[in-house]
Amino acid sequence: MTEVNEFVSQNMESANADFSGLRVAIVHYWLVGMRGGEKVIESLLDLFPNAVIVTHVYDPDKVSDKIRKQDVRETFISKLPGARKHYQKYLPLMPLALELVDMTEFDVIISSESGPAKGIIPRPDAVHLCYCHSPMRYIWDHYHIYRASAGRLAKLMMPLVAHKMRIWDVSSAARVDRFVANSGFIAQRISKYYRRDANVIFPPVEVAEFSVSEDVGDHYLLAGEMVSYKRADLAVDAFNASGRKLVIVGDGEMRAELEQKAKSNITFLGRVPFAELKRQFATCKALVFPGEEDFGIIPVEVMASGRPVVAYGRGGALDTVLPGVSGVHFHEQTVEALNAAIDTLEADVALVNSPKKIQAHAARFDQQVFKAQIAELVAQELGLTVSDARIA
Repeated sequence: MTEVNEFVSQNMESANADFSGLRVAIVHYWLVGMRGGEKVIESLLDLFPNAVIVTHVYDPDKVSDKIRKQDVRETFISKLPGARKHYQKYLPLMPLALELVDMTEFDVIISSESGPAKGIIPRPDAVHLCYCHSPMRYIWDHYHIYRASAGRLAKLMMPLVAHKMRIWDVSSAARVDRFVANSGFIAQRISKYYRRDANVIFPPVEVAEFSVSEDVGDHYLLAGEMVSYKRADLAVDAFNASGRKLVIVGDGEMRAELEQKAKSNITFLGRVPFAELKRQFATCKALVFPGEEDFGIIPVEVMASGRPVVAYGRGGALDTVLPGVSGVHFHEQTVEALNAAIDTLEADVALVNSPKKIQAHAARFDQQVFKAQIAELVAQELGLTVSDARIA
């Protein structure tokens, strides 16, 4: 991983602001699993190891040891019937729950926003930085998608609830001193819905966990949850048409349907251990990424393994997949466009055979870069000197 280490050491802006003595709170929407948002929390805890975590619902059995060791405080949502499993049904109460949390003890508040998190009421002299994974999709740009698939009662209630939530969501944005977006795509959405500028700091990826393999196969890879918006169906249709080999890793509600229509050139592995997932990343000819994601960590992990990505040219892929360097884009979600992009990739022999170059590109998304950039922003907001950071 020499290229990764060189990028981090040469391009990471170090920040050694002294945060000791500050009371820090990290506000996260809910802690009921370990996905991308929770990985962000872990990196924030490296910077602020004594931080208090505030969340609506907390299931200690579903999170990492690092999070479990912290002082985790829940809002009143956690005391409602069935909250650990059905927390999203209490969405209309979450604004009130946040505003009832006494935040006066905290000097620095970092809200991790995707569900309601940023709406706490900070002390007038406190710094509030919001790391936004996405403005709440279910009340903004994906509202009609969620409503169309909702049950009868939810479909009736959603217009009223979403209307009130939008008003609160925009007004609570004024309580944030600095917005940080996890991609340029999310920065655009913050600007559209909140009329606020946002710094872009990519979420932390453990780039050093992945390595290049000398044994690269002739198959493509699709990895992730098989749900409709990720467009696994498009990949299956495209590879059915082309006859190229495709390996699919992951599970989800669409798997049975996709297996039924897939031809013999497509193999389904289901969920695999992390060691096998890393091997799949490093030995595929390329990753196929046909959906639109806010950021998309899997393409970065595949690039950290030295393999290129064929990605739909919207969302976070515009930040992560650089045409001619780490992959190719296609701009219509059609079988023809996806297969044409794969043709383009296969014609670019230098790209397909440049694993070290691709891996070096992935280094800009390393977790150390994330931590240094967050530390620098917090220091700026506090008016502290920034120099030679001791980043954990």
